[in-house]
Amino acid sequence: MAKSVTMVVFVLPSTLRHWVSGQTEVKVFAVGADQDTPPTLGSALDTLRRTHPSLEGRLRDDYGRIRRHISMFVCGENARGIGGLDCALPPGAEVYVLPALA
Repeated sequence: MAKSVTMVVFVLPSTLRHWVSGQTEVKVFAVGADQDTPPTLGSALDTLRRTHPSLEGRLRDDYGRIRRHISMFVCGENARGIGGLDCALPPGAEVYVLPALA
């Protein structure tokens, strides 16, 4: 049985670009649990961990949660308000990564 897959674009601030050779965007595939389950932010970050482990380490803590000082916006919505790591990603989702503001 095929799983649902979507391309996700992480848009990075200048403070995180060092970890990806200066790139402003990193593209990864996010994979859902099955064909009926959409990919999630967590699954996109799992792929990012495999392709850019040093960057992913700056986005998630040792427990796999988004770090407190990082905000992620999925298609314009703060991920914390729409399910966090479990929020569904539509096809071609853009995830803006920002340092949290005090």
